[in-house]
Amino acid sequence: MIENPNEVVTKALVRLVSVPGLDKQAALITLDNGFDHKKPNSFGPAGLKSLDEAITTATAAAPAFIAITGKPYIFCVGADITGMPLISSRDQAVALGELGHRVFARLKNSEIPTFAFINGAALGGGLEVALHCHYRTVSGGAAALGLPEVAIGLIPGWGGSQLLPNLIGVPGAAQVILQNPLTQKTLRPKQARELGVADALFEPAEFLEDSLAWAAGVVKGDVTVERPEVDKDMWDGVLFFAKQQLDEKLHGAVPSANKALELLALAKESSFEDGTAAETEALADLIMGDESRASLYAFDLVQRRAKRPVGVPSRENARKVTKVGIVGAGLMASQLALLFLRRLQVPVVLTDLDQARVDKGVAYVNEQIDKLVGKRRMDEGTAAKLRGLISGSVDRQVFADADFVIEAVFENLDLKKQIWAEFEKIVKPEAILATNTSSLSITEMAAGLEHPERVVGFHFFNPVAVLPLLEIIKGEKTDDATLATAFEVGKQLKKSSVLVKDAPAFVVNRVLTRFTSEVFKAVDAGTPLDVVNEAFDPLGLPMRPVALLQLVGPAVAYHVGETLHAAFPDRFVDSANLKTIVDLGQPLLVDDEINPEVAKALVLGDSPLTADEVRQRALDALAEEIRIMLDEGVVAEAQDIDLCMILGAGYPFHLGGITPYLDRSGTAERVTGKRFLRPGVANVPA
Repeated sequence: MIENPNEVVTKALVRLVSVPGLDKQAALITLDNGFDHKKPNSFGPAGLKSLDEAITTATAAAPAFIAITGKPYIFCVGADITGMPLISSRDQAVALGELGHRVFARLKNSEIPTFAFINGAALGGGLEVALHCHYRTVSGGAAALGLPEVAIGLIPGWGGSQLLPNLIGVPGAAQVILQNPLTQKTLRPKQARELGVADALFEPAEFLEDSLAWAAGVVKGDVTVERPEVDKDMWDGVLFFAKQQLDEKLHGAVPSANKALELLALAKESSFEDGTAAETEALADLIMGDESRASLYAFDLVQRRAKRPVGVPSRENARKVTKVGIVGAGLMASQLALLFLRRLQVPVVLTDLDQARVDKGVAYVNEQIDKLVGKRRMDEGTAAKLRGLISGSVDRQVFADADFVIEAVFENLDLKKQIWAEFEKIVKPEAILATNTSSLSITEMAAGLEHPERVVGFHFFNPVAVLPLLEIIKGEKTDDATLATAFEVGKQLKKSSVLVKDAPAFVVNRVLTRFTSEVFKAVDAGTPLDVVNEAFDPLGLPMRPVALLQLVGPAVAYHVGETLHAAFPDRFVDSANLKTIVDLGQPLLVDDEINPEVAKALVLGDSPLTADEVRQRALDALAEEIRIMLDEGVVAEAQDIDLCMILGAGYPFHLGGITPYLDRSGTAERVTGKRFLRPGVANVPA
């Protein structure tokens, strides 16, 4: 078994506790890695060994029952994935699977009743160890429960694929193992109880005491745990439908999803031993595969690099923000107002050209607050406070005491320059002036101002409440205090911020526009739109090109394309067909099919490409553009481009964003002469 010298060992600590009503004590095993909730418990080889020893100790005490719980707020979040890149052979991967199975099976096979008291987050191997216990309670305060392995190129490899469907049925298991990971969802405690993952739900305040008392009732026979019989008649039909959905969405590009389906099918009739042996083999195959290594690379970016952005001035330079002003009251501005209001809980004021627009923007924010209360995602006390903090006015003097002013108006440089020239005379000298521009120059926008050093790009992605990326753009004269404040505000907004140089369209829009440019080059050359649209299916992208264009909006895409064509006319086309789509003003898709009216309006050339040619030309173009961006210093490293594409454009983990795929496929080296990542990272070959 490979050892991980960097493993933060989760120790399994045993203590005997007296429980009212029982003659014998209970053995309570607490999982604790010695850190607070910010560094969750996980199972590496040493952690599994500690649990093995704890089970031996607990069993030897001959207690009334054995229970496992976690440290405050955390049960266990699964395998220690920091050790995954150290696995260099399939034998080592098999050994990891077998070790987890052997240790966890001791709880399943125990003659002494075993309980899991899920007091906090329980993911992956953490939930699997709980599933091996005979009974489970869950705290209403547990942040997240689930089996997210498929999302990082793996499968539940320590019994989850076999235990869960036979506990709650295959529809629920398919939701937890396939659907939730692929849509980045987890279970809430109430859902876990309703599905049957947990047998009892208790409030956080007295969770351990209530769980111990409940377990005592089960042991004494005072509490009967009823579990509905699993319906196996619908098993095959559910999995057939699930496979259809996966094929339609992923087109076979995510091996972990297909493996998970196979294991769920196996769980119907196979013995637990045969099923878990198949799990081990599947896990070993996936650990050694490209998609898994790319997924783990992407996961590390999101979990680590996103929290430590590169090149950011010390937060000691940041200014305090006690009031926010938003220029504009349209949909984007109103979304921003709601976000700032919820996260910062400071006064937020909107302004626009007339009172009707201002009133509409404020009304939108209040309506959204009411919806959050209705969905029980906000209490009435907080809602009342936020309603008192949002306001709007056509009198721009209300911005005089704002510390942070952000504009979200139409993408027109002259308009934005005019706005800042006007507001600079109103706001205090140290106020930050932020722009939500998606493509325009921050430096040009600040030119002519008395204090250009306080202008910064603050580019959100739509929908604002969902996409976590925030591109923070440094203009030529943006100073450290402005940058530090911008990053501190981004952190308070719970966004993942990346420092970007002031370059046309920044990162995500530049990459996507180069992609779209190649798509329309192919269309202009004569390639039918449906061929172009399906050409990228083998990559398993979150959306086909036409759906992406519809989401972004053809007018927005065309505007950004114009900006980039003006800056780089040799690489970004000004497509007449895209302009036709904008002018046509019709939906691109009708019932998920390309609108025939749109297809009919396009003017095609006489040199159509095959789907393979379309895809390769687009990948070549992306490799070229990313290399140019790195050479220009748009971001610090290729990792930042991957992070931006994952968080801002939904690029999938199994590609690692984009650069690992360009490296592994040989595209990067063929087009640019070198790879983006060093050998070994995300399975990039030496």
